[in-house]
Amino acid sequence: MSKPLIVEIPHELGLAEARRRIAEGLSGLDSTLRKAGIAVETMTWTEDRLDFAVAAMGQKVGGQVDVMPQSVRVEVRLPLLLSLFAQKVQKALSNKGQLLLTKS
Repeated sequence: MSKPLIVEIPHELGLAEARRRIAEGLSGLDSTLRKAGIAVETMTWTEDRLDFAVAAMGQKVGGQVDVMPQSVRVEVRLPLLLSLFAQKVQKALSNKGQLLLTKS
């Protein structure tokens, strides 16, 4: 197992609005992931933490999203094979997260 990939995304939305936007952004994600050959195994909110696990290319990926009043911290544990894509995953998480959390 490689070391976890961590992305911190600052925001000015407050805890409740940031959590709402993330939950809303994830609502249609399951079908999108399925089309890409990624199966969502678990996606569970416990207060302001989302624990998730997905399977892709025969590999399991797990992690959590911690929503805080001024930032969101995403931690993804990629297996060694998928860690080759860590930079692309990190960039995509950062970009999508900033789009979700930008005030508008």
